[in-house]
Amino acid sequence: MTPEQSAWFAETFDALVANVGEALLGKDHVVRLALTCMLAEGHLLLEDAPGTGKTSLAKAIAATVQGTHSRIQFTPDLLPSDVTGVTIYDQNTRQFSFHQGPVFASVVLADEINRASPKTQSALLEVMEESRVTVDKVSHSVGRPFMVIATQNPIEQAGTYRLPEAQLDRFLIKTSLGYPDHDSMIEILSGSAERDRTAHLTPKITTNAVAEMAELASTVHADAAVLDYVARLVESTRTDAQTALGASVRGGLALVRCGKVWAASQGRTYVIPDDIKLLVEPVLAHRIILDTEAEFAGVTARQVVGRILADTQPPAARI
Repeated sequence: MTPEQSAWFAETFDALVANVGEALLGKDHVVRLALTCMLAEGHLLLEDAPGTGKTSLAKAIAATVQGTHSRIQFTPDLLPSDVTGVTIYDQNTRQFSFHQGPVFASVVLADEINRASPKTQSALLEVMEESRVTVDKVSHSVGRPFMVIATQNPIEQAGTYRLPEAQLDRFLIKTSLGYPDHDSMIEILSGSAERDRTAHLTPKITTNAVAEMAELASTVHADAAVLDYVARLVESTRTDAQTALGASVRGGLALVRCGKVWAASQGRTYVIPDDIKLLVEPVLAHRIILDTEAEFAGVTARQVVGRILADTQPPAARI
């Protein structure tokens, strides 16, 4: 990446954030994380209470990149074919034709993913990993960009199927929107007559440009010292006394990919330790399984990651 390209990337990224921010007030940091996830070609997991703007986030991102948007409400009776699509026999042509499911969109909102059966969950997660659907031995690409924003309700757990650790590892970033601050809340209430704040959004770039930005971000330089820092952070999650299972190699790769996009969004052609520090919690915390004693003591994965981050020296501070 050249300095000119990094300047263009940062300017475009800021324009995307500002556009999405028109529909999602007071949530710039979360919007930046979501767009970082998209440009790193990953998927986002939101753990939030109802009514915090998860659907608005998905619709706003899709509108901003001139893409398509779909929403799947996950319920216990949802079948894999309801997500991926199904092959139907046409009596007029006497041929089988594939009817695409809602997963064929630029941004797919999988609402309350933990309410569907594990079989349906795995069907979605397979598409997330492969970016294609295979029905009756025929593969169908979902296109590019492709991003799943899955949500979980942290309050009601009755009748839910907890995502297994291996499936949680497929999500690049896990974060939460939370409620807006007081000033943003007043602004939202003052525009209560406008039911859909995403309706007036205009596209800032095309889906092809999103793919170009993703490829450009992958060329950002990550020094060996920064890679060593990432490796030490990931390894520390495995050896920590309060963890039963630490972050995988996929977690380390995810941290580097996100770090490159974040660096480019700041107008830099290289990753610095501060990029990694800012991203380590949303990228690694959901990949960690606490041991029983720590869980009973009320320790959270975020606290463990924060302590590991404080105990691990960044490259510039090493003697």
